[in-house]
Amino acid sequence: MINVLVADDSEIVRRGLGDILASADDIHVVAQAWDGRSAVDAASRLNPDVALVDIRMPGMDGLAATRELRALPVPPQVLILTMFAEDEYVDEAIRAGASGFLLKDTPPEELLRSVRLVAAGEATLDPSVTGRVMDQLAQHSVRLTAQEQRALESLTGREREILGLIGQGLPNAGIGEVLHISEGTVKNQVSRLLTKIGAENRVQAARLAYRAGMER
Repeated sequence: MINVLVADDSEIVRRGLGDILASADDIHVVAQAWDGRSAVDAASRLNPDVALVDIRMPGMDGLAATRELRALPVPPQVLILTMFAEDEYVDEAIRAGASGFLLKDTPPEELLRSVRLVAAGEATLDPSVTGRVMDQLAQHSVRLTAQEQRALESLTGREREILGLIGQGLPNAGIGEVLHISEGTVKNQVSRLLTKIGAENRVQAARLAYRAGMER
């Protein structure tokens, strides 16, 4: 069973997300929070596997909440809920440790799939916003640091291929199809390359791939 915390200042949104999540047999909503502080407090007591966090909330916003959630002794995976007008916050959310982001009008089946993915340690990049957000990162991001350059140089040719495909938003299964290797092999190689580049999750890896121009 995947335990999920929903944090959004809109009661209507919380109820809607809760109803969708409750429709799945393998997902249980353990708490709903109306701001970042109440989300962190609930997570520290209930240890959810996944936290769905809105960026804009009164008091402690979703960005600050993500940083505190990821710093908990038993940190949940964080899925950011966003809207098109909030793209500028997504980069900061990724750096804060979020495992992905979804639009608030994401179809129910995609929401459930994303929750399962991040609960399993993967990440999710909403295809409808990934390209545009990452393009913005590539245009406005600073040059790679010397440490990032060294990390990229330490990757094998196959790991660089995989990093580029992560930058395109492909899941492990999709990467396996492109490279004609098993999903299990991809998972192991992704784990190694994340360690090499010092990324907390594949969303941060995708960010690096874009900044290095490896997703093309």
